[in-house]
Amino acid sequence: MELSRRTVIAGAAAAGIAATTAAGGTAHAAGGRGKPVKTLFGTLADGTKVHSWSLENGGTRMKVLSYGGIVQSLEVPDRRGRHTNVSLGFDTIEDYVASSPYFGALIGRYGNRIDQGRFTLDGKQYQLSVNDGENSLHGGAQGFDKRVWDVEPFTAGSDVGLRLYHTSVDGEMGYPGTLRAKVTYTLTRHGDWRIDYAATTDRATVVNLTSHVYWNLAGEGSGSVYDHELSIAASRYTPVDSGLIPTGELARVAATPFDFRRAKPIGRDIRTAHQQVLYGQGFDHNWVLDKGITSRPEHVATLRDPSSGRTLRIATTEPGLQFYSGNFLDGTLTGTGGHVYRQGDGLCLETQHFPDSPNQPSFPSTVLRPGQTYRTTTVHSFDA
Repeated sequence: MELSRRTVIAGAAAAGIAATTAAGGTAHAAGGRGKPVKTLFGTLADGTKVHSWSLENGGTRMKVLSYGGIVQSLEVPDRRGRHTNVSLGFDTIEDYVASSPYFGALIGRYGNRIDQGRFTLDGKQYQLSVNDGENSLHGGAQGFDKRVWDVEPFTAGSDVGLRLYHTSVDGEMGYPGTLRAKVTYTLTRHGDWRIDYAATTDRATVVNLTSHVYWNLAGEGSGSVYDHELSIAASRYTPVDSGLIPTGELARVAATPFDFRRAKPIGRDIRTAHQQVLYGQGFDHNWVLDKGITSRPEHVATLRDPSSGRTLRIATTEPGLQFYSGNFLDGTLTGTGGHVYRQGDGLCLETQHFPDSPNQPSFPSTVLRPGQTYRTTTVHSFDA
């Protein structure tokens, strides 16, 4: 679907949010564990400064932007101890504002798609910002990925991290209620990257927060991830229509290209003439995790690059995982390493509730009411 990942910034352009990069704006990783280091990354057209925060702990190095909560880079060692950036991104704020397909961003209010940008809650229909053909994708034209977050660094025992805050006012992008979101990025002494999401509202609303890092464990800009081996602990997935909206069915993965219960190369079945693969131009679907919703993060997926030995393990409290195989990267974007990104040069593993849940009564609910607190956690663990 041509618009689904490449027209995500149209709203920002219409709003005139051009940007200029400040001299010396790219942050440098802090040495060892310690308080995160803040540097100026760039300035938006309205004069808002965008900062970069550098973190390091347990062998993992991160750079995070206040714009969109974006993970601009994430470096982990290979089997020989050599660090490289394994997440796709840009060097300048101009590129993030002008053309980013959600590289590394925090996603909200609602991760993934909502059919026609409409849903009914407590008898009232809401019309959301439509930015993906007829549908609303990742919170609309001005989602959380295009907001400048308030950032508070912290150290706690052997951990180091950032607390990010954003208030989404009632009616923003069509969503009801003022939503106060807090997202905590933690690097542990083991080098794990933990994300804790929390939100409250003053009116009934829907919420589904996630992270949109594009992974390439061989290194950003190194080429296709089709030889990466992936396993997902899911016996079912949610098939979609031609607009990538779930049909409501929970289909079995057995005997389909969607069976990742045992690790296999991503490219093995990606060219299979299966209708669902054709709809997604590859994989762009939600897997129904066998574990369901859990109070603590449980392991759900493993991604491994045979060439470097780097391995990513994901644990989450969420019931779903969107595996997107970078199908709409089309050679028009140049990344941090100076290489052009083409189809399949990165992949996303977005922990989430299911797409279009507000219109699918049989799916786990994404409704949040006053007095409740939305909480989810996802942990990324690295090895080689």
